[in-house]
Amino acid sequence: MTMPVRAALYLRVSTGRQADNDLSIPDQRRQAKAYCASRGWEIVADYVEPGLSATDNRRPEFQRMIDSATTKPPALDVILVHSFSRFFRDQFQLEFYVRRLAKAGVRLVSITQELGDDPMSNMIRQIMALFDEYQSKENAKHTLRAMKENARQGFWNGALPPVGYRIVEASEQRGHRTKKTLEIDPVQAETVRLIFRLAREGNGSSRPMGVKSIATHLNATGIRTRDGGRWGVDAVHKVLTRTTYVGRHRFNTKFWKTRERKAETEIVEMAVPAIVDKDEFEVVQMLLKSRSPAMTAPRIVSGPTLLTGICFCAACGGAMTLRTGKSGRYRYYTCCTKARQGETGCPGRTVPMEKLDTVVAEYIEQRLLQPKRLEQLLSHVLDRRTERAERRKLHITELRKRAAEADAKLKRLYDAIENGIADLSDPMLKDRISELKATRDQARLDAERAEEAIDRAEPTITPQALKTFARTARKRMRTDSGGYRRDHLRALAQRVEVDQKELRIMGSKSVLLRTLVAAESAKTAGFGVPSSVPKWRTRHDSNV
Repeated sequence: MTMPVRAALYLRVSTGRQADNDLSIPDQRRQAKAYCASRGWEIVADYVEPGLSATDNRRPEFQRMIDSATTKPPALDVILVHSFSRFFRDQFQLEFYVRRLAKAGVRLVSITQELGDDPMSNMIRQIMALFDEYQSKENAKHTLRAMKENARQGFWNGALPPVGYRIVEASEQRGHRTKKTLEIDPVQAETVRLIFRLAREGNGSSRPMGVKSIATHLNATGIRTRDGGRWGVDAVHKVLTRTTYVGRHRFNTKFWKTRERKAETEIVEMAVPAIVDKDEFEVVQMLLKSRSPAMTAPRIVSGPTLLTGICFCAACGGAMTLRTGKSGRYRYYTCCTKARQGETGCPGRTVPMEKLDTVVAEYIEQRLLQPKRLEQLLSHVLDRRTERAERRKLHITELRKRAAEADAKLKRLYDAIENGIADLSDPMLKDRISELKATRDQARLDAERAEEAIDRAEPTITPQALKTFARTARKRMRTDSGGYRRDHLRALAQRVEVDQKELRIMGSKSVLLRTLVAAESAKTAGFGVPSSVPKWRTRHDSNV
């Protein structure tokens, strides 16, 4: 008995307003069910994406559907959409996912744009995707232009307002839409005024406070953010630097996808009610500027702090940063959340730097850098390397076979021409000869490249190599003064988590293998790790 085709429905609308009005989703579902019924397909899943754009893949239901379709064995045979624009409005991304689904044996089918699997249908689908992408960008351009004009006239465009404001309906109505503006939220506005007052005057018993001190004060006195959370340094800094609070809200400051800042010519200022005076705002900006730390030189790999950038608090996931005491005599790793917000933010540990460095380094030396342990860790990775090499050899054989077949077909065509069976002036014959030559030459070139890749393959990892690597690594991790080298340690551990009662050290097997391979290569003596050093300025010698 033939199993029915398993179909998943993907239904999407672009905006939250469309989802709320429930206009498009029911119609898409009705048409999809009728389409499946007419072909005898079985609907096994229904993925609904309300109010999300199809210009990127940041869609929860979309990703859940792709995961279901690409697992082995796949849970469905067909993904059914109303049109390809429901699936993606980006030509490159559409083709990427179509090919990814095809590898898993799953087809993408459109109700209104029925196409086959032949090259012509693929080309038509790509052209449709290009038009969908163009239309999406044009719509975005015109929408942004209207929103900028809306902001110039003093109306709000619908995002979450800054702290201290709330959205209200304006008296003006254009068409069926009621315009919206911002008004001051009395409760949150007092918090904003308090933050500015603390920055300018302090709390009455202190001098003017910095950003961190203000966050600590707000959390200690029980003042919460708008959503009930604790204040952090970033949230306080945004309040203190936003021109919105003096009546000038800046709209269209960043690209929403990349978060990069836009040119000043693209930014529109919108008039809103002011919460603080302009003079007070300027004073606070001067104070912030005066407290801004000077730019420090980049820390090179061999710097003194061993675990900066790889050490994290297990309680909150924040980075463990370096803190000093007694004028720099004592150094500690402490949770950055605890450092910003105090004990109310995170009860994370504070550990002396020398103690934590020693524990991590000694554990790596005594447990990881043992030949048997290294062999155990890398056995699975080495097996994958062997499998990959075998697959490459099979691929080379297939390429050689393809080149030989094309060469044989060319020979038969030349024989037909010599025997007068084929006419050389036939344009179709010329095209066929050119096609076969291109196929043969490309297959040979790909085979040569694949063979070169095998010749450049990593050296074989032997038991003796593991012993040499472990001995050299233990030796080179130590500095002449008895400390540890940061670059060598990071080749073995990429993350350290500090909990209340335990320490977790994590690393990547692939990174460990690359380090071991670098140590085995002829170009590297002993323990090979990536390094960062200042570049020598060629032809700019200081000693003339």
